[in-house]
Amino acid sequence: MEQSRFIRLMVSVVGLCAIPVLAHHSHSNYETREYTHLEGTVAEFHWMNPHTWIFLEVPEESGESTIWALEGAAPRSLERDGWSSDDIHVGDHLLVRCHQLKDRSNGCLLGFLTLDGMPEKEFD
Repeated sequence: MEQSRFIRLMVSVVGLCAIPVLAHHSHSNYETREYTHLEGTVAEFHWMNPHTWIFLEVPEESGESTIWALEGAAPRSLERDGWSSDDIHVGDHLLVRCHQLKDRSNGCLLGFLTLDGMPEKEFD
């Protein structure tokens, strides 16, 4: 009886320890071996958990524009790197180096940003 109680307790402890691992997702849907370079205007900026998002309007050669969804790091992580929610605004011009989605749709995992008048800075 005592041994079965101990086993149940150990199974519960192992299960609770695994919860944080299950909660985090990978970036396996992005092509992380290469960078995509984009230039455009911020259409939307969302400083929120679990990840920040920038929607960038990128002009095409045809004269049309395409919206790209750019996934950034969590706000707390970006704050540790010197970013704040006031650094990026709708209408800002950005140069971006990011990892595009493997399916080649208009989504990227942010790597580096360049705002007008600033040197390139990590945003992941």
